Amino acid sequence: MAARITRLPPDLANQIAAGEVVERPASVVKELVENAIDAGAHRIAIHIELGGKKLVRVEDDGEGMTPEDAKLAIERHATSKIRRAEDLAAILTLGFRGEALPSIASVSHFVLRTRSRERDTGTEVRVNGGFVTAASEVAAAGGTAIEVHDLFYNLPARRKFLKGDAAEAAQVSRVTTQLALAYPEVGFTLTSGGRTVVQCPPVATLGDRLYQLYGDRDDLLQVRKEVGGIRLSGYIASLAEQGPTRGPQHLFINRRMVKDRTIAHAIITAYSVASIKERSPEVHLFIEMPPDALDVNVHPTKAEVRFRDQSFVHEVVRRALMDALGAGGVPQLQLRPETAPGPLPSAVTLPGVLAGGMFPNRWVPGAAGPAPGARPRELPPGGDAAPAPGRGAAETEAPNLGRTAGEIRPMIPLGQFRDTFIIAIDDEGIAIIDQHVAHERVLFERVMQTLTTRPLESQRLLVPLVIDLPAAAHQALVSRAPELERLGYDVEPFGDSTIKVSAVPALLTMEGSSKALLALGEDLEGLDRGAHVHEALQRIAALTACHAAVKAHDPLTYEKMTHILDELRATSYSTICPHGRPVMLRLTRREIEKNFERI
Repeated sequence: MAARITRLPPDLANQIAAGEVVERPASVVKELVENAIDAGAHRIAIHIELGGKKLVRVEDDGEGMTPEDAKLAIERHATSKIRRAEDLAAILTLGFRGEALPSIASVSHFVLRTRSRERDTGTEVRVNGGFVTAASEVAAAGGTAIEVHDLFYNLPARRKFLKGDAAEAAQVSRVTTQLALAYPEVGFTLTSGGRTVVQCPPVATLGDRLYQLYGDRDDLLQVRKEVGGIRLSGYIASLAEQGPTRGPQHLFINRRMVKDRTIAHAIITAYSVASIKERSPEVHLFIEMPPDALDVNVHPTKAEVRFRDQSFVHEVVRRALMDALGAGGVPQLQLRPETAPGPLPSAVTLPGVLAGGMFPNRWVPGAAGPAPGARPRELPPGGDAAPAPGRGAAETEAPNLGRTAGEIRPMIPLGQFRDTFIIAIDDEGIAIIDQHVAHERVLFERVMQTLTTRPLESQRLLVPLVIDLPAAAHQALVSRAPELERLGYDVEPFGDSTIKVSAVPALLTMEGSSKALLALGEDLEGLDRGAHVHEALQRIAALTACHAAVKAHDPLTYEKMTHILDELRATSYSTICPHGRPVMLRLTRREIEKNFERI
């Protein structure tokens, strides 16, 4: 009987292995650029044709290779990165398996041209479909240049699954951008069909590289944290950013580009503490840790890692992002100067206490709001008061990239605009605060803080409320009765589509309680399957706070405006409401002076 098990020919085995490492032209670029970085390159030039399907060329000015090393580099499992099994426990390079070059060469027309710094001439090796066709001495610049022609020419089944030229080129651009972020000290150039797509000279910092790639980004917050041997740095989208809910997420561990579910979950959790708004925020996060604290040899393309202490890493990332989000600044208004300012809009209302003369004639940095019975400050004859000590006429301009602003400064309310927005000032400029959103933020954090220790205060009803609901909303509320009880509701079924409410939160009116329950029924429908208790409580607390907060078009006294602003300063995340809407917009002193041409 003939043997059923046979050994695969080397060329077929190489092509199968190539399928694990080389998925598309972007995979080729990633592997070749990582080799260039490991070789100490300071500048890397990438050129592609037809999205990389026709040609991928990567040139670097690294240390290059000798003729012997060049010929050995295209052999499987030939590497300069590791020597012993113990080396796998402390990988310090991007590559280490010795699979990339032979895998790429087995599915393309491959040309390797290299010269080491110690030699006057270089070496050229040509490989077609895994077979070396020529190896010769040539004139070459220092470093290495690799050309990959007609990727998957000998695997038509794989080639037909490649996407269009534009889609493949976009993937190459994405990979190049990620690698450029990880190594700002290396210069990157990417050209596609003769057009320059990425051009980044070497720079000193990540902030400089972000500016090269994305321009001014004052909507990003800086992250910095070091604890337990783990160092985090980078930039993340602010809570108040009103752009797309999905943004690029670049995660690097020891400068290796990876995807990790633990880190991704920590990111989502950090944002969900401040808001129930679903989003996949923009993140450029760098994590450094001892190499023996993780395993990078768990995926064919080295795109995944395994942590020795997964829970600790998750907690460090979550807290680092929460700290950065809590310190985030607020959006700034961009105004254009008008030639002829109009009269004060009639919709701007000043509380009677201000109209009666209790508002100070000028804002003094660090001063609290006017106390009851206080007299206005007297101005010296013939002009304004002298400038406050220690303050110049011009401010030092804040950097455009990232914000590390702290808490909201003490503010004095001037009045309301259309009984919806509070206009206030501090020593840095003018703020416009959405009164409902600000109060909602305050109440939400108060409710969530209370729920960690005890249920909210409840008010028993002499006559229970009976509310008719759609079937799905009825089921959602009845199934969440224990969570609702913690917020002060006493809810029980009263028929197939009706609930009886015997108690409501003390902070809500009767009408507000009914509206809140109706809204909760709709909002909680999607949480019936697989939702965590904390997530359900967050949604319930957010809607409860929304219905208990002051509304738009509610006239506020000076005392109420001051109370909202003071309470807002004490919140952990003062830039957005729990539903993700911005709390305030700012017009800084510098922007005001700029518009009046004072600077």
